[in-house]
Amino acid sequence: MFTLNQLESFVAVAETLHYGHAADRLSITQPPLSRRIQQLERELGVELFGRAGRGIVLTPAGSAFLSDARRILGLTEQATLSVRRVPTGQAGTVTLGFTGATAHSILEPIIKTTRTHFSDIDLVLRERVSSIQIEELHTTDLDLAIVRPPVPPAGLTSTALQTEELLLALPSGHDLATGHSHVDIRDLDGQALIMYSPTEARYFYDLLAALFRAHHVAPRYVQHISQVHTILALVGAGIGAAIVPHSATALNIEGVHLTPLTGAERHPAELVLAWRSDTLTPAAATIRQLIEKTAGTTQCHRRRNRDRPPVQ
Repeated sequence: MFTLNQLESFVAVAETLHYGHAADRLSITQPPLSRRIQQLERELGVELFGRAGRGIVLTPAGSAFLSDARRILGLTEQATLSVRRVPTGQAGTVTLGFTGATAHSILEPIIKTTRTHFSDIDLVLRERVSSIQIEELHTTDLDLAIVRPPVPPAGLTSTALQTEELLLALPSGHDLATGHSHVDIRDLDGQALIMYSPTEARYFYDLLAALFRAHHVAPRYVQHISQVHTILALVGAGIGAAIVPHSATALNIEGVHLTPLTGAERHPAELVLAWRSDTLTPAAATIRQLIEKTAGTTQCHRRRNRDRPPVQ
């Protein structure tokens, strides 16, 4: 099998058609260069160069082999650069878990920035409820997880990413949606409400239960659902109202009116990034820093747009 040194020597001679010039390019003398070419020709079983007067020319076999030799050398250089990027966090595979609502807030800019600035990092996405993400962090099926709190401290590290205000989702034409720029939490007493699942969406279930207790409000639960997009679809179908995080505004579900909810200001929805420090790869550390930066930028943008009119 030929060696990379032999290929480099062949390409140098083929491009200069002069052994002396090729030897200078490779910083070697002519005798070892000639031996490399001879060894390569014996390995391939063909002559790569022929004589033309006092100079040399490529044979048909040499011309055909030149493009392949260049491609092999190029792949070798690319592989070398790629593997050197791994310890610096510029290359590798990162498996990122996220909740459904996250896909409509910070996930999109994370993906775009990774593709633009860290194209050698392969970002593998996994949509999971928070409890499953925590389990998969422990089993190392996930490198990073964007979850709702709390994050069990045993073996995991976490940092707060965002807080989102809660909005009231109403079917278009609902009494509370007509002529109101906002709705008071106490107006939900006795109202038909689509509630979160106490098992699969425990965080939101506990958050809203605490909100209702604080204001002595008792809505009438008509469904228990785990995913925000499904909840909004049911709201649009007229089944009842719902309380959703601000990121739900990106869904634009037809027939849904989103409006601020007075009284919910002290009960925002929180978002947390979690990981295992003992298994965090350099590439995962790079994406972790990117997520933290993106979350801060998105949070500022949301605050600037908070006073926009309710979404119809």
